[in-house]
Amino acid sequence: MKSELLFSSLYVAYNKSNGHKITDYMHIPQMEAWFGEEEAKAVSDYLKGNLKGRPWNAEFEKAVRDVTGASFAVTTLNGTISLTQALLALELKPGDEVLVPDSTMIATPNSCLIIGLKPVLVDIEKETLCLDLTRAEEALTPRTKAMMYVPLNGRSGNMDEVVAFCKKHTLFLIEDAAQALGSYYKGTHFFKKHLGTFGDIGSFSFSLFKIISTTQGAVLVTSSEKWNEKIKLLKDFGRTGKGPDIHDHFGFNFKMSGVLALLGVEQFKKLPWRMKRKKEMFARFKDGLADTPQVEFIKTDLSVTTPWFMDIFVDEPAKLATHLKKEGVDTRFFYPPVHTQEVYKKDYVGKSFPVSERYATRGLWLPSSSQLTNEEIDHIIGAIKKFYKVKS
Repeated sequence: MKSELLFSSLYVAYNKSNGHKITDYMHIPQMEAWFGEEEAKAVSDYLKGNLKGRPWNAEFEKAVRDVTGASFAVTTLNGTISLTQALLALELKPGDEVLVPDSTMIATPNSCLIIGLKPVLVDIEKETLCLDLTRAEEALTPRTKAMMYVPLNGRSGNMDEVVAFCKKHTLFLIEDAAQALGSYYKGTHFFKKHLGTFGDIGSFSFSLFKIISTTQGAVLVTSSEKWNEKIKLLKDFGRTGKGPDIHDHFGFNFKMSGVLALLGVEQFKKLPWRMKRKKEMFARFKDGLADTPQVEFIKTDLSVTTPWFMDIFVDEPAKLATHLKKEGVDTRFFYPPVHTQEVYKKDYVGKSFPVSERYATRGLWLPSSSQLTNEEIDHIIGAIKKFYKVKS
């Protein structure tokens, strides 16, 4: 991994010494998957039949438990299915309401709709971009049965208060921690606890561009043996071990393939370095743009947070994105507020979510791949300063 970064850095230096601009030869994608020779060899061996006997799903689940500290972990198909599986395990019924932040990837509320639940959208905190408990209190009804809390980009609000809120109102707590692998919360009741492990069930995504990827896939974690057993029944046709065609319970086929779990096992070996690198990247962007007041960063404690994306907030992000594209830099816009999406907006006509609306219209994700070099980061910083006419 480090050798690849070193090669890229040397390549940049060589071309600069020959009078080339970085945009003459380099395109910086917003995000890239990162698989190496280790994963390629493991998959090749698997397909040749050399590794088929090993319980790859169990090994991958153990890797997740070891990192998160969760008591139980279960592999499944993807982040949307995992959230739906969690809701089903908790035995929520059609018509029940689930509190969901208005600023999240569309899979979070969609996982509720899949099984007839009603996602009730809640505005976010400006400090963290996570669900605002004051607004959540206002959204409660007798039908509210659960909260889906999203530690967006590895950040969370006060998890002591989130847990207390759910206990006070007898709500199940599901954490959509798709973007929070390697991120923690340190509070008054918890010394340092991995996000995704505070609630009844937590969900981690391992899709193509996550910090650790199995190309598609997810893992549900819980400290409850009861929920763990229900999650496993839902995953495997309701089988209880009496035989391959004996089904004592209703279930689905939500099983992750062994070859994807194998990828995950190899990827987890690289997690500590990638966590360190993501933090270095965020700090370099923030320090490099400290003299550019037009660029806002969300306060991020890098001692506990591993940012997934390098996120900034600016006026007129589309203009900045167009400028960066000319400089060879790809970007991605922040999630639109869920209440503005076509499938949801009819239920929220005339309703305002001022914080999610503000940050959605100002958010831009800069290149965020773990393999991004310092030279590339400095080029991006320079291009942003050039746009705002700030001297480097």
